[in-house]
Amino acid sequence: MAREAMEYDVVIVGGGPAGLAAAIRLKQLAAERNHEVSVCVLEKGSEVGAHILSGAVIDPIGINELIPNWKELGAPIETQVTDDRFLWLTKKGSLRFPDFSLPPLMHNHGNYIVSLGDVCRWLATQAEALGVEIYPGFAAAEVLYNEDGAVKGVATGDMGIGRNGEKKDTYTEGMELHAKYTLIAEGVRGSLSKMLFAKFDLRAGVDPQKFGIGIKELWQVTPEAFQKGLVVHSQGWPLSETGSTGGSFMYHFGDNLVSIGLVVHLNYENPYLSPFDEFQRFKTHPDVAKYLKGGKRLVYGSRAINEGGVQSVPKLVFPGGALIGCSAGFVNVPRIKGSHNAIKSGMLGAEAAFEALVAGKTGGDELSSYPAALKASWVWKDLDKVRNVKPALKWGSVLGTIYGGFDMWCHDLGIRLPWTMRHKKADYETLRPAAEFQPIQYPKADGVVSFDKLSSVFLSNTNHEEDQPVHLKLRDPSIPIAVNLPLYAEPAQRYCPAGVYEVVTSDNGQPRFQINAQNCVHCKTCDIKDPAQNIDWSVPEGGGGPNYPNM
Repeated sequence: MAREAMEYDVVIVGGGPAGLAAAIRLKQLAAERNHEVSVCVLEKGSEVGAHILSGAVIDPIGINELIPNWKELGAPIETQVTDDRFLWLTKKGSLRFPDFSLPPLMHNHGNYIVSLGDVCRWLATQAEALGVEIYPGFAAAEVLYNEDGAVKGVATGDMGIGRNGEKKDTYTEGMELHAKYTLIAEGVRGSLSKMLFAKFDLRAGVDPQKFGIGIKELWQVTPEAFQKGLVVHSQGWPLSETGSTGGSFMYHFGDNLVSIGLVVHLNYENPYLSPFDEFQRFKTHPDVAKYLKGGKRLVYGSRAINEGGVQSVPKLVFPGGALIGCSAGFVNVPRIKGSHNAIKSGMLGAEAAFEALVAGKTGGDELSSYPAALKASWVWKDLDKVRNVKPALKWGSVLGTIYGGFDMWCHDLGIRLPWTMRHKKADYETLRPAAEFQPIQYPKADGVVSFDKLSSVFLSNTNHEEDQPVHLKLRDPSIPIAVNLPLYAEPAQRYCPAGVYEVVTSDNGQPRFQINAQNCVHCKTCDIKDPAQNIDWSVPEGGGGPNYPNM
């Protein structure tokens, strides 16, 4: 039987900065040009912002263009950066980089510390006031195609199916949402994006996408430890001890709130490395713990981050739609910023779709003006300036950082070095056999600044309907025990920051791979880092997953 369908001019998948910016821009243009456009946004979280996790220090250039009077409208963008520090951590101490040594691009004065989830909630109210229809709790699970192969929209997942695959009393069939143009804004490593990459070969001729895992906590600290507007980034310890790379952030904002996190680049080699435990270890450093002691941990979460840069940006358009925001990969890695680029890419995608609609096009074509406009915009310039920073880290943190700073300084002095370094391996290809390493003995959580996984997941407010098909699918169920365990000590036990994957002993004394899907915080790391590419992350029932109040 045919599913119920709803018709729109534009359907947007994802209620993050890119998707909401696209929706707002479409309605702005419709009002300016007196040309009605129907716009729908699907958001898989229980509400807009529920799945949003970012540092976040934002460059206001994007929001300035989208909603110039955002201050007057009460946007939750209030804490301006007042003190900006960059540290190199050793095990017991630190070295601060002099401000004059940092490329201008790395300075944060003029930027704002925010909860990106709260910013998205506010953007959603602006979009709805313009007439955008937003449907939270509905996960887009399938791409729909016309007979000629062009995208004609998406379908939401069925609700009320039991783990055994049978329909329960609560069964509700998914809806089809048809559109002339479909904009994909589902974030990093989205399940629909993967389908579109394969269907239209959108990654042909570009480097593999590179990723990091960002693990973050929100703390309320004591008034004595709080310095409103303070931004601290660091490199070095503890990742330097394991030969891996990444960096930390700590942002003071609001009323005694501190966002703190660690980004671990997912091209690490040691299968015994646990990003979660590296983060807990990082917080015990004297230069970090002094801010947290006496405070209270409020929220925990994790999210993958695109790190490939311009070398890894796929073809942005396909028949009937386009990729915007982190679905395409517009994060500026050394700045740890992407929301400004996400907003601008959403605006440009919306402008291309609107012009096509005004011209009387009915979909199925490629919005070719969008990639052209994006490459002529400040988004591309922002990414081009840092294109060699991430690849240079193949030389290690010290040499890579020195080279990255040199490359960025050249750009700021008007010198664009004539080479572009390449990403040659996907992150899942970089693990080496466990036999080449010793297991890492991580310290036990102290319950003061460091904690265990399960108590952390509890603070993410993660919940899934337990009696539903497992959304973490194994292509070959035998691989975790038959291949990954003997070769890599089954790294899923450690790269997952939520305790989803375990190797347990069965009644017959044999190891068994267990998936605790209820714990999943939707970070997508398993889909990225599994060395056999055996795990497919797919959307669970809409509304499931974390429910971040202000991340």
